[in-house]
Amino acid sequence: METRQIGWIGTGVMGQSQARHLMNAGHSLHLYSRTRAKAEDLLSAGASWHESPAEVARHSEIVFTMVGFPKDVEEVYFQDQGILAGTTAGMILVDMTTTKPSLAERIYAAARDLDAQSVDAPVSGGDVGARNGTLSIMVGGDEEPVASVMPLFECMGRNIVHQGKAGAGQHTKMVNQITIAGTMIGVCEAMIYGRKAGLDLETVLKSIGSGAAGCWTLDNLAPRILARNFDPGFFIDHFIKDMEIALDEAARMDLSLPGLALVNQLYRAVKAQGKGDRGTHALVLALEQMCHMD
Repeated sequence: METRQIGWIGTGVMGQSQARHLMNAGHSLHLYSRTRAKAEDLLSAGASWHESPAEVARHSEIVFTMVGFPKDVEEVYFQDQGILAGTTAGMILVDMTTTKPSLAERIYAAARDLDAQSVDAPVSGGDVGARNGTLSIMVGGDEEPVASVMPLFECMGRNIVHQGKAGAGQHTKMVNQITIAGTMIGVCEAMIYGRKAGLDLETVLKSIGSGAAGCWTLDNLAPRILARNFDPGFFIDHFIKDMEIALDEAARMDLSLPGLALVNQLYRAVKAQGKGDRGTHALVLALEQMCHMD
């Protein structure tokens, strides 16, 4: 694979692992993060630090972003020292944050005005997928930049699908998050039911995990629920953000999604307990409280 000068902005739970895969593939990495301490492991491994997103862009052929919220994406691209301030003709900008489809379209238009290109590429698979390089990557954008970036995506994921034009990756991620929301409440309620019935839940999982109920959430997060390990693979705060993007998009399309609205309210109850920084499977805590289970 051709060695490339890659910019990376955002070194959180998932971004740090994704960036490391690119370094391990031999690419040169240029870093910026709001909290430099979160980038220290990558810097120790040979990445270069820059003082602003614009400086990262000036040293890179391709810039990836993996930040938290739409406001963070907007800031990192459009502020005075944002990525676009350092973007030159021929560059490719890749936002892997889950954000608003309309924001992906706005970045696409701004890059085009600079004779550059952009791709939206949100992911699914959580911290486990990021560490193992097995993420599902949902891609929106023109065919040429998508093809150029594909070898880099292949360092981070296994299921990489070009969904269509700019914003299509973000819309696909909303479909993913709507599905996860419904699945998560099912898994959490199932664990509560099994516990109340006096079952050995680890034994239960051996039966249902290979049947029609089998799914990623059951395989990866149900064991964490049983262990009372609510460390984040994906933060509740971020999942609430995703669900609200999906609800906003649904309203714009005159759609009613009552199941998603219910799960969003339950997650807000968990957040109100001060647990917005826990993993998404901590939904079970709100449900247990409703069931008066200690």
